[in-house]
Amino acid sequence: MKFGISAAFSDVSHLGAMAQAAEAAGFERVTVSDHVIQPEKLATPYPYTEDGMPRWPPFTDWPDPWVVIGAMSALTRRIRFFTSVFVLGMRNPFLVAKTVGTAAVMSGDRVELGIGAGWMREEFELLGQAFDGRGQRIDEMMDVLRLIWGGGFVEHHGEHYDFSPLEMSPVPRQPIPIYVGGFSAPALRRAATRGDGWISDLHSTAELAELIPRVLSIRSQGERAEEPFEILVTCNDAYDLDGYKRVADLGATHLTTMPWLFYGASAENLQQKIDGIARFGDEIIGPMANHAA
Repeated sequence: MKFGISAAFSDVSHLGAMAQAAEAAGFERVTVSDHVIQPEKLATPYPYTEDGMPRWPPFTDWPDPWVVIGAMSALTRRIRFFTSVFVLGMRNPFLVAKTVGTAAVMSGDRVELGIGAGWMREEFELLGQAFDGRGQRIDEMMDVLRLIWGGGFVEHHGEHYDFSPLEMSPVPRQPIPIYVGGFSAPALRRAATRGDGWISDLHSTAELAELIPRVLSIRSQGERAEEPFEILVTCNDAYDLDGYKRVADLGATHLTTMPWLFYGASAENLQQKIDGIARFGDEIIGPMANHAA
């Protein structure tokens, strides 16, 4: 199992140095989250907490993920970047293809697109996209993105998107993996049948022990059963080497964490965060490599 750090809720000015520290410590990826706006009043309940309130306060930094990824990739050489998750259904697929494709080219093919259906109706409305029916649009958008990224003149005639031959340049030298987040039945099915991997929410090991076999079972019955498939998780009750070993044994291929929190770092103190990243590399990443071997 490989490890990544989450850029969520961090001061945007910290992210470049954090990415460099993560690369030096042996992390595999940096994960970037996505929201465009934060309404003062929300009518849509946040679906991942019991009280329906978001996990973050107003004025938390939510930088554009692809601008941030471009900046971090320019400061690093090896580490990869993915979104967890990019709200695909509230975007125009041609702009997504252009932005993500350009980021892939400029980073040396080190980006991966993690997508989700999205939960905030207000955000969809402000961006001029319908909230209802977003799942069906996402399915078709995945096809459109892969088609455009393949290069050459391409055309598509679908239910939601219809276009005559066109081309977009530059295109990635390698296919961009698309991972799907969520744990509803449609999300698990989309991940298993159409995606290159599944992204969990902040689950317990017990929940992952139920969800991972479900998504892998769906995958095993589909046309892409023999293709590589990632299980990218966050976990709310794995904090030490034994805990991470249990998560790996469940079938997770990648775990995203904020390692500085385990060592008492202040979110406002960049050096403490960098020290926590380095310590996690020494105490967890090296020993976990031996566990995999």
